[in-house]
Amino acid sequence: MKALKDVRACFLVCTLGLLLHSLPGFAQTAPSGSGAETPQAVPEREGQHDFDFLFGSWTVHNRQLVHPLTGSNTWVEFDATSVARPIWNGRANMDEFEADTSSGHIEGMSIRIYNAKAHQWSIYWGSRGSGTIGFPPTVGEFKNGRGEFYDQEDFNGRSIFARYVWTAASADSCRWEQAFSTDGGKTWEANWTMEFTRKK
Repeated sequence: MKALKDVRACFLVCTLGLLLHSLPGFAQTAPSGSGAETPQAVPEREGQHDFDFLFGSWTVHNRQLVHPLTGSNTWVEFDATSVARPIWNGRANMDEFEADTSSGHIEGMSIRIYNAKAHQWSIYWGSRGSGTIGFPPTVGEFKNGRGEFYDQEDFNGRSIFARYVWTAASADSCRWEQAFSTDGGKTWEANWTMEFTRKK
């Protein structure tokens, strides 16, 4: 009988130990540095000041493909001026672009608006010639100093993807490139580049 009582006592102690261990207050936590910590969420990058490099006055050397998506390799080059400034304490910005080209005078304007929830920019282009703002906007963000912005639009009766790429080489120079794709973004044809040099 004594042996039976000892077995029952041992069983009760083990059962009680298991019950206590399973309660939240008694649960053990993994020691720091053990590798078992819950991974911390990476905070979203704040991009409100992505375009600060562009503020000011610039001379712009343009190189433009005359007939995109035709297999043509005929380019024209011309110079322009651009002035960019912030709006809404940096949550938006705009620039005014002006140039004389072989095909006529160009006056245009870009408006960029930052979406703080999506951490992305929407870019709209308007021209005095058309008297309209272009839609849809080109949308994207900066990563590692390179800004990529995309939209889907019609071009000469074809549905294409358009891409803008912004890079800032220094405080006094930056570059913009426009490219089109007819195969869903697998390949791209660059058709307009702008090399910006800050006015002193």
